[in-house]
Amino acid sequence: MDKKIKKIGILTGGGDCPGLNAVIRAATRTAILKYGLEVVGFKNGYRGLYLGQTVKLDMEAISGILPKGGTILYSSNKDNLFKYPFIEDGKTVYRDVSDVGMKNIQDAGIDAMIIIGGDGTLTSGRDFARKGINVIGVPKTIDNDLASTDVTFGFDTAVAVATEALDRLHTTAESHHRIMVLEVMGRYAGWIALEAGIAGGADAILIPEIPYDIEKVAEKINDRRHHDKDFSIVVVAEGAKSKDGEMIVSKVVENSPDPIRLGGIGAKIASDLEKIAELEARATILGHLQRGGTPTAYDRILSTRYGMKAVELIMEEKFGNMVTLKGNDMAYDSLENVIGKIKNVNPQGELVTTAKNIGISFGE
Repeated sequence: MDKKIKKIGILTGGGDCPGLNAVIRAATRTAILKYGLEVVGFKNGYRGLYLGQTVKLDMEAISGILPKGGTILYSSNKDNLFKYPFIEDGKTVYRDVSDVGMKNIQDAGIDAMIIIGGDGTLTSGRDFARKGINVIGVPKTIDNDLASTDVTFGFDTAVAVATEALDRLHTTAESHHRIMVLEVMGRYAGWIALEAGIAGGADAILIPEIPYDIEKVAEKINDRRHHDKDFSIVVVAEGAKSKDGEMIVSKVVENSPDPIRLGGIGAKIASDLEKIAELEARATILGHLQRGGTPTAYDRILSTRYGMKAVELIMEEKFGNMVTLKGNDMAYDSLENVIGKIKNVNPQGELVTTAKNIGISFGE
């Protein structure tokens, strides 16, 4: 009897992330070497699905991509086929064009889709699953903020990049008796700031989960000065906010599933501390450096496990699920269950307690 699954498709959506290519590689190799399947990729995320832009993924196509950043399939974070923008009479109107995407999947002879992305990308993946497409999701974010999985690939690399930046800022801070503020990504969760801050020897870590009092941060800096430490390092997550303030929005991007772009808190913290603590302060925004470049060994291995497990779930016909990491084991959870849930730092958790016990301030 012919096997039901003969051909699978792969799509990457949303922001780039270290390890995406490792997931593509592992899924393709597993599909070809273990199951004898055909594999195709849709280029440019859901836009490519709408336009029918496919590329054959074979052993040659994925050769050498394991250590490469970005995604060989390219990506887009603005193309929601269930709310796709068109310009009519100079105005933007939105239409549901998901049937076009479904037809392109069917016309390509694809039996199941692996959709790799964050909450927005996987929300559309869930919606395609509801319409009858065989979907397996793979969670992708450097922010490590998906509630359904213990760790997301790309997070370890982002923390490593931020930690190296802190190591470099330390030397400048000490040489010039300055406060150096490093703004890192993370959106509404403080995982990158917290772990990089601990690893990089920060004096203060400001995260969304613990609203800060700038006077308390200044107290920490002044206390260091009383102990002949005329410099300080502050790590701030882009979504951090003061006890009487709001998160700082740098801009709003229309046509994006998640239009809010945070940013600017680092400059504000540096300006405020310079006035209060009376030390020269400088802000560094790490930005997209955290998302690009070569993934760490940990992320390469984790990405490989995610890609392999996605194909295993397809062959087991466990559609409508997303691959997860639970403890040391790869598992899965329903896309219906994982969408829209954020995993925040626990202010009373072991990591925060560890940081406090070694003298790191959270501005409380």
